Amino acid sequence: MLAEIRLPSASPRVLLPAAALVAMLVLIFAMEPRAMSYFGLTLLLNFALPAVFAAMAQMAVIAAGDIDLGLGPFISLVNCLAATWLTTRPVAGIVALALLVAAYAAIGALIHLRRLPSIVVTLGASFVWLGLALLVLPTPGGGAPAWLTTLLAVRPPGVPLPVLISILVGLIGWLLLMRTSYGTVLRGIGGNPRAVARAGWSLLGGRVALYTAAGILGVLAGLALTGLNTAGDATVGTEYTLVSIAAVIVGGGEFVGGIVSPAGAVIGAWIMLLTGSLLSFLDISTDWQLSVQGGILILVLGLRALEERPAA
Repeated sequence: MLAEIRLPSASPRVLLPAAALVAMLVLIFAMEPRAMSYFGLTLLLNFALPAVFAAMAQMAVIAAGDIDLGLGPFISLVNCLAATWLTTRPVAGIVALALLVAAYAAIGALIHLRRLPSIVVTLGASFVWLGLALLVLPTPGGGAPAWLTTLLAVRPPGVPLPVLISILVGLIGWLLLMRTSYGTVLRGIGGNPRAVARAGWSLLGGRVALYTAAGILGVLAGLALTGLNTAGDATVGTEYTLVSIAAVIVGGGEFVGGIVSPAGAVIGAWIMLLTGSLLSFLDISTDWQLSVQGGILILVLGLRALEERPAA
């Protein structure tokens, strides 16, 4: 039955961003040789975990053929809850985070049942997340739970923690989404929903599963951000909306067709993160970072358009 669900692969497209990542690292190492050390890589990729989890969350939504414009404010809300409730009232904090994941699942169900455009629903949700974040923490402050900062301060031998977890997340995502039969079904929701339905799978259940995964990964991104910043801020996660979308697309994904790549999303997140470091080493103000990230996204889409253009 799964033979009906035939999807193009994003794997060959991962080679270009992988080469770009290697080129960026070589350039950074050439300008700052100390960055090649264990300590240097840890500093260079210190904020890789929030970006990687955010990219994977966005990838889950894009796999369904949707797009999430509320991910950044959602991460901010998790950050505020982690810096307040999770620290002072752990049980209430855990319940609140579980309810947020359930809310994400409900958004997926709403989009499917009412046939609403995801871009509109998630944009509306972004204002809800931002409003709740401001209610929880009107001004920056709070503190990260001790267990969270301790966890992120672990220094495993040989490989820095951000690199190790990023690789593990990409591997788990690849195994679940690309190597299992249900992963094929989930990608088929965005690529060939009629074939999925004809094969007897629930489109509603699949979309809810993808949005639930996005909610869990968004919570992990917010927790990682809290552990690194050791404080809460209702606007701290705003940039992750653009970063997550760009990471998925730069990493070989498409806005339509269920074409995604977990490994590519991780690579794309690293590219987006290292953009700021590269600008710093080139003595260019990091105020240009978002502009450069947007330019990278436009360049990638433009190159793909030329590549897919039929020969005259």
